[in-house]
Amino acid sequence: MHPSLNIAIRAARNAGKLLLRYSDRLDQIQFEPKRRNDFVSEMDRAAEATIIQELRNRFPGHAILAEESGAQGNSDFQWIIDPLDGTTNYLHGFPQFAVSIALKYRDQLECGVVYDPLREELFTGARGQGAQLNDRRIRVANRPSLEGALIGTGFPFRDQRHLDAYVGMFKAMVQATAGLRRPGSASLDLAYVAAGRTDGFWELGLAPWDCAAGALLIMESGGTVTDLGGGNRFLETGNLLAGNLKVHRAMRDLLEPFLNDSLRA
Repeated sequence: MHPSLNIAIRAARNAGKLLLRYSDRLDQIQFEPKRRNDFVSEMDRAAEATIIQELRNRFPGHAILAEESGAQGNSDFQWIIDPLDGTTNYLHGFPQFAVSIALKYRDQLECGVVYDPLREELFTGARGQGAQLNDRRIRVANRPSLEGALIGTGFPFRDQRHLDAYVGMFKAMVQATAGLRRPGSASLDLAYVAAGRTDGFWELGLAPWDCAAGALLIMESGGTVTDLGGGNRFLETGNLLAGNLKVHRAMRDLLEPFLNDSLRA
């Protein structure tokens, strides 16, 4: 196992316990809007502090990029943290949220954890060592085309500049597949692709903490993750496309007519 993965697992589990402890007292949780259609709660901040403390205890010199507290430190090693991916779901009692933690060394994702505390499902992966769900090896689905495929997505709720393009993508994908799913937690959506529960995924406007760990899981389970133009800048652009090689290629071809220059970059 990657030497940093055990620490990330411990941090994710501790954050998950904290989130569960207050999940039946949602009316007591304080929250505020960060921007349109995006919220931060005291649980986001508490879970993030728990994770950062665990990582700092073991890796005091590593840099951190966390959703709520931003970028900290300067190092070739950077932890990318989403303490509560699916805050809106959590605050509504909708049972789909996760803790996401990834480690990047320079430009390379090294390890990642996506933890669903409600289902006690722990998705883990490390570069060159494969991906697991609760210590059982996982692989992307082997579907050869979009026919009969189940595809995950996320609506562009933060930045709606490309909403018209997305609506066109959505319509085309609905017509080409068995169906689309939008549960509301990108890290879990990506983990489900890695585990073969869905055949592919795309979304516009993700932040690095939304997708870093999940992207690593897919790559380590035999899948392909790119930006919409087919490059490797998805952590920078926030526009992500994932699936096995054949499904990824079919999705990219289907979405291509809806891409403008900024989405293709």
